[in-house]
Amino acid sequence: MKQKQNQRITRITEGTLVVGADIAKKIHVARAVDFRGIELGKDCVFHNDREGLMKLTTWMKVLQQAHKKTELVFGIEPTGHY
Repeated sequence: MKQKQNQRITRITEGTLVVGADIAKKIHVARAVDFRGIELGKDCVFHNDREGLMKLTTWMKVLQQAHKKTELVFGIEPTGHY
């Protein structure tokens, strides 16, 4: 298990935008960082619907272009039953 996790970590490079989202019932919050963990841009608050997911997608694309990132890693850690 540790080996697989380490392999995933090595794929994160200077050209990677890392996005993590905190999942809730109706409203979610995403943050973006670079490979060193430095936050890029403001948080993205989005709703659990089509419009919200489009907002998230657009936000990620804008950050990718603004910071010249060619790769994207997106992760969520649901809490409880979400």
